[in-house]
Amino acid sequence: MNFQRILLALVVLLAAGLAGAFYMNWKTLGQLRTVKAFVESTVFADAVAACESAQSATPFKWTGGKQTAVIGLTSVKLNKDTIIPGYTLVADSVYCDYDPIKKKADIGSNFLERE
Repeated sequence: MNFQRILLALVVLLAAGLAGAFYMNWKTLGQLRTVKAFVESTVFADAVAACESAQSATPFKWTGGKQTAVIGLTSVKLNKDTIIPGYTLVADSVYCDYDPIKKKADIGSNFLERE
């Protein structure tokens, strides 16, 4: 009888521990998604501004574009603690690669022949 009580207590403690771990994981992932969305939206605004102001024979117009899409989101790692998202945008068949480190946009008209 004593053994059954100890075993039942261990099972209850195990279930409570697992429930607590899953809850903390859920809360942490929610906060991480929020921070990730904030950082990506901030860099996205910089990418659109840099792409629209870059000098090119084929102008890039995101705000006035009829067909716009984000076709690439890459991670640029500065050091072991800092990762910044970089974007590849397409607006009306003109693509723009944005480098968040250099704050520079490269515009082209043929996505498959880029460097």
